[in-house]
Amino acid sequence: MTDITGFTRRQIALPGITLSVQEAGAGRPLILLHGFPENGLCWAKVAPDLSQAFRVIIPDLRGYGQSDAPPDDASHDAYSKRRMAADILALMDHLCLPAAHILGHDRGARVAYRLALDHPARVLRLGIIEIAPTAEYWDAWGYDLALSAWHWTFLAQPAPVPERMIAADPVAWLDHTLRGWTLAKSLDCFPPASLAAYRLQATDPARIHAMCADYRAGATTDRAHDLADRAAGRRITAPLHFLWGRHGFPARTGDPAAIWRRWAEQVTDMSCDSGHFVMEENPQAVLDAFLPFFGSDQTARS
Repeated sequence: MTDITGFTRRQIALPGITLSVQEAGAGRPLILLHGFPENGLCWAKVAPDLSQAFRVIIPDLRGYGQSDAPPDDASHDAYSKRRMAADILALMDHLCLPAAHILGHDRGARVAYRLALDHPARVLRLGIIEIAPTAEYWDAWGYDLALSAWHWTFLAQPAPVPERMIAADPVAWLDHTLRGWTLAKSLDCFPPASLAAYRLQATDPARIHAMCADYRAGATTDRAHDLADRAAGRRITAPLHFLWGRHGFPARTGDPAAIWRRWAEQVTDMSCDSGHFVMEENPQAVLDAFLPFFGSDQTARS
């Protein structure tokens, strides 16, 4: 599997998991967390520019890319965002990082906000791309979301039903998913090396099981954690900047920025012309949104 231009990859053994991590740059640490059905290569169009200003660290989440893919458990804790956030916390400890900026897309953004809720002192600034909080998504479930986000219920079905169905033609399933969530309904926005890596990942039964486990956790454990936080009035204290595609999933919830203001104390937002895969469909929008946002922290502290 190829690496992002200018980045080096290594396997880092952490308690209970080994993560594959790409890294480049110097300065304040910025951790980029990918989503489904991708891996760390989804940042290929923006990471080189970000690494000119930050120490950019890109792990493959557990179950994805070249990281370990442990089996799910009966309580769906193994792929809960709390467990996945603990992986990132362990990675930060391994790298001797007391705190870092965190930027996440899709499932990686769910890991990111869980990390900010559970360990607020470890997150300097939080960037969120193309999601609303998990419990809010389920609350907003209706016609539009049910048709467009069909994977939420499909992948969450008990094992091994979705795994077996995907195994019938994993590359066709992967291509359909990627293409359908872009604004142009095309695979052209995906760099060839990244697309090849996503396709290879989809042919691995252990990783398809992990992706399903990710969504099983989303329908059970993750939702329960969100509901408990909401009931307790817990809020994200790190400054949060939210970028969403005007043709992506959060746009179907009504006012996605207003949703985040219920969950975080300081929220700014931007929208852009894109479908769901903003880093690959409109990379300039990502750079325009987050270089100033994360860079303002350096200015304030210099």
